[in-house]
Amino acid sequence: MGASSALVTGASSGIGREFARALAARGHDVVLVARRRDRLEELATELAATGVRAEPLVADLASDEGLALVERRVASARDLAVLVNNAGFADIGPFAEQHADRAEASVRVLVLAPVRLTRAALPVFRERGGGAVIQVSSRAAFGARRDLATYGAAKAYLHRFSLALADELEGTGIDVLSVCPGNVWTEFFERAGLEPDAIRSALEPEQVVAEALTALDRGERVCVPGERARDRVLRRLLPDRLLAKLAAVSGRLAGF
Repeated sequence: MGASSALVTGASSGIGREFARALAARGHDVVLVARRRDRLEELATELAATGVRAEPLVADLASDEGLALVERRVASARDLAVLVNNAGFADIGPFAEQHADRAEASVRVLVLAPVRLTRAALPVFRERGGGAVIQVSSRAAFGARRDLATYGAAKAYLHRFSLALADELEGTGIDVLSVCPGNVWTEFFERAGLEPDAIRSALEPEQVVAEALTALDRGERVCVPGERARDRVLRRLLPDRLLAKLAAVSGRLAGF
């Protein structure tokens, strides 16, 4: 298949930045997508020093123009091997108090963007004979919390979309992985209005990415970083309604 590239959304910090670093370490050229030009250029310079091509692509996926720009870039990347749909944000609090524009932006970034970018990537993967889509969902996908209505619902959509797509593409050489981390030490909490000291249990982004890529290498469809074997069994066996209640309790115990 020759040279290959990876495109990562939300690459300016946190999980997205670590995915970019890890995929570059695997020899992929990388396209870095986010809103903050300075962060992207800094990361591009860092990765270029390792010998890969690193292209910063400044775009706001909540806007029509930004999403269309990235969609075109994906569709034109004939060497694309990995797409990481990671960009996202959350507002914590009652849905009725959430600004309508902010709620719409959240759905556009968390749902519409992954759907359109994944759709743009599939013809490229088919032409190359394979590829991978990594959807960064969340443990919030397994439950329903009244203070995370939009975010949780969007992540649940992304998770279910990933599972259905993995079934559809089985045997084609195109892998789809849903990554569902819990609390992770990133700027996510700050942007959501939470104080870091309030979070009692969280993973490092590096661990999330390492476990996700290991799961991808194994051909798995779901990765819950930091999950214990007992929890994995419960997740697979319990009814969705009970699993949702347990997920909500787990989040509260962790301070989130």
